[in-house]
Amino acid sequence: MPQNIINVVAGLIYKQDKILLCRRKEGKHQAGFWEFPGGKVENGESKEKALLREILEELGIEITIESFFSQSTYHYPTISIRLWAYTCSYLKGEIILNDHDKYAWINKEAITNFQLSPADIEIAQKIATS
Repeated sequence: MPQNIINVVAGLIYKQDKILLCRRKEGKHQAGFWEFPGGKVENGESKEKALLREILEELGIEITIESFFSQSTYHYPTISIRLWAYTCSYLKGEIILNDHDKYAWINKEAITNFQLSPADIEIAQKIATS
């Protein structure tokens, strides 16, 4: 069992009734897997501030954080991820892919049709049944 637990935030970003999924590009950890966009929480940074920063850095868009949705922990062979997911609303901006090679706005019912990053599966299942 890995000792390092990394706190990661994810945005469940809604635009009308669709939710945003992004696919990790080649050369990245978990390349080819779909995920809810976000990233690591830096030392001394709040989860909310980290999420706003990561979404702007990764996608070039602005969001509003509505509420905390769920937290899950996933153990990879060398690290553990504690994922904090927040329900968000898309505000403005055109999506620019920096860490991803594709994105999709999908109905929540279609979420389980995507090959999701293992750390995102538990969150996706909660969305699909909510």
